Amino acid sequence: MNSTIRTTFRALQYRNFRLFFAGQSISLTGTWMQTIAMSWLVYRMTGSALLLGVVGFASQIPTFILSPFAGVLADRYNRHRIIILTQTLSMVQAFILAALTLTGVIAVWHIIALGIFLGCINSLDIPARQSFLIEMVEKKEVLGNAIALNSAIFNAARLIGPTLAGILVAVVGEGICFLINGISFLAVIVSLLLMKVKPRQIITERRHVLHELREGLVYAFGSASIRSILFLLSMTGISYVVLMPIFAKEIHHGGAHTLGVLMATVGLGALIGTLYLASRKDHLKLERFISVSSIIFAIGLIFFALSRVLWFSLLMLVVTGFGFMVTTASCNTILQTNVDDDKRGRVMSLYTMAFMGMAPLGSLLAGALADKLGAPDAVILGGMICLLSILIFAKRH
Repeated sequence: MNSTIRTTFRALQYRNFRLFFAGQSISLTGTWMQTIAMSWLVYRMTGSALLLGVVGFASQIPTFILSPFAGVLADRYNRHRIIILTQTLSMVQAFILAALTLTGVIAVWHIIALGIFLGCINSLDIPARQSFLIEMVEKKEVLGNAIALNSAIFNAARLIGPTLAGILVAVVGEGICFLINGISFLAVIVSLLLMKVKPRQIITERRHVLHELREGLVYAFGSASIRSILFLLSMTGISYVVLMPIFAKEIHHGGAHTLGVLMATVGLGALIGTLYLASRKDHLKLERFISVSSIIFAIGLIFFALSRVLWFSLLMLVVTGFGFMVTTASCNTILQTNVDDDKRGRVMSLYTMAFMGMAPLGSLLAGALADKLGAPDAVILGGMICLLSILIFAKRH
């Protein structure tokens, strides 16, 4: 048992990663509280599935557009300082959102504008943060475990944050959730400032940004393995998360608390998946996990959409969360283990673009389809698209 625990948490032997782990655990809980409160606020104000999709699109489209350029910056400059900057700007965004909501002047256009602002921040933050993991653990053989634990933090927060948000929204309103998120960023900023990071050797030769961008694209798409992984990540189904308020209110006849429980259940499944990956002693032959876990994700998504019974819906969300997170964490590990360090930022920016950058198009499409067909049919269609992409991926491996 002790051996299993040591294996599962072996990346925590590094001081910098311990600091990161602690700070992110607090900050990401606040982030999930804001995510749930924002989606509920938009649906409460408008009652529109289409506007839920529009808000999701606005907050995520900058990631799709800017991530490749952000990857160049992550390779050029100090990633540690970049993350401190992005986390500080994210804190400012949360405080502005809290102030507008608590003073009662919040409007949908405010939410869209602040969503675009946060999307621009995330387009730089995510590639830099993913690339920074290797600098915190220093050894490549521990990198897979660090990636799994990083995903575990994210999903533990997704388990706790939505539950807290559902309770707080019902009792005191959405504004308090935004305020708590702003305060929670202090934890990760302090943890970053306390780190002692060894200087990374950065190539001093400066070429045009477009040249370095092209170099990264040629490197990534010249590899059949990287190319197929990016394709699969970009086709992981139409975004269902943006439609969760509809399932909570219209399908299961609940309120903000129901929404929080639905989202927390996804986090529970994902947390189980990441802890399973972290407990593995090696991260070889992960390709075989990707196809299986992707199928698990798609089937869970389809059965969730078909369900009209809350307990079964929750069970299917556990399955969905498990499949999705094992897929994405395995893809991340394969990419980071095999990529050259001087191109790590650019490859991880393409990972971000495929994983999160396609989400705005999925959110917009999901909102439009849900407006015409209903939320369940939109999610079923997303699951079927995911199954088709898995078949294409499997044929290439």
